[in-house]
Amino acid sequence: MENLNLIDTFSEFKELKNIDRATMISVLEDAFRSVLIKRFGTDDNFDVIINDDKGDFEIWRNREVVKDEDLEDVNSQISLTEAKRIDTDYELGEEVTDEVKFLDFGRRAILSLRQNLSARILELEKDNIYHKYKDRIGEIVTGEVYQIWKREILIIDDEGNELILPKLEQIPSDFFRKGDTVRAVVIKVEIRNNTPLIILSRVSPVFLERLFELEVPEIYDGLITIKKIVRIPGERAKVAVESYDDRIDPVGACVGMKGSRIHGIVRELKNENIDVINYTSNTQLFIQRALNPAKIISVKLVEETKRAEVYLKPEEVSLAIGKGGLNIRLAGLLTGYEIDVYRDTDEDDEDVKLDEFSDEIESWILDELKAIGCDTAKSILDLSVEDLVKRTDLEEETIREVQSILKAEFE
Repeated sequence: MENLNLIDTFSEFKELKNIDRATMISVLEDAFRSVLIKRFGTDDNFDVIINDDKGDFEIWRNREVVKDEDLEDVNSQISLTEAKRIDTDYELGEEVTDEVKFLDFGRRAILSLRQNLSARILELEKDNIYHKYKDRIGEIVTGEVYQIWKREILIIDDEGNELILPKLEQIPSDFFRKGDTVRAVVIKVEIRNNTPLIILSRVSPVFLERLFELEVPEIYDGLITIKKIVRIPGERAKVAVESYDDRIDPVGACVGMKGSRIHGIVRELKNENIDVINYTSNTQLFIQRALNPAKIISVKLVEETKRAEVYLKPEEVSLAIGKGGLNIRLAGLLTGYEIDVYRDTDEDDEDVKLDEFSDEIESWILDELKAIGCDTAKSILDLSVEDLVKRTDLEEETIREVQSILKAEFE
């Protein structure tokens, strides 16, 4: 075959993934036509046929038959005498089509074509990688550690594409060796020095969200929604979840039987402590849940400054703050309030637990009051009727009746 020295370039081109046939033919044809234009000044009267299955091509030139004395352009015209040599049936004005042998163009033209094709192939590869990963921002990808540098790690995906995991996007306790398998989320795709740069992250809240989607089918199916995620990578995270089906416990579904679902996520995040919280639009209750495991006595909101004053027993303060202040810091990020913790030193030892009134007050009313952090008689009496109506779903008449019962206990 004449074009054997080009077949490697064809093969390389055909191996490109995600390139449709029309684009491949168009690029190859453009490369050949650029050579024709350089040699003949035009490519208008040439037909380029790409046999992509075989890895070769054909070039045919169309010329008009003219009288020998009228021959002016040997590229677009052919003399009658020369036409008769090809086929004695040719007449003036007819079109002669003959094959042009690319090898006749010379070694330099062939080399130029190969370089042109290689450049276009590389350009297409880069363009495809860019658009492929641009559409995958926010998705988890898996790759193999190929090279480790001081500030970043080079990861190769299953198609041989290069991905970057910067040091700042790694969990502090992450430690990788060459050949290790790594999971991370795509957070940014950009072009740098005409090369696509795919940046991964393992510290982004989106990574934790995608891990939950993988482990919890109810989240993937949309039955449970993740309202918000805040995390200090490798240390602690808080995840607020909400269920659209009353029959599904969102916290229980995310944790799984004996923690089966969340254990896999915790291992992936290098034993990051994950608190799953049931979301509520009741701000006081949401703050109370966010400060779990501390038990809150009461919460006072200062909307103007977006601050929350949280009152609790002295022994609960350390639980609310958490090791290194992580618990209260994350609770503030989750709820959007700056949380101030106060020890409730005014609590009277003679105070009575709400459960002691179960004979006089219905249990569902007690549960409603305890849900806002009021689990003693005096914590209810210290609040106004208007405040209790606002913070609970109880009627004003019900609250007044409850306070009347509680006051009688101390009188």
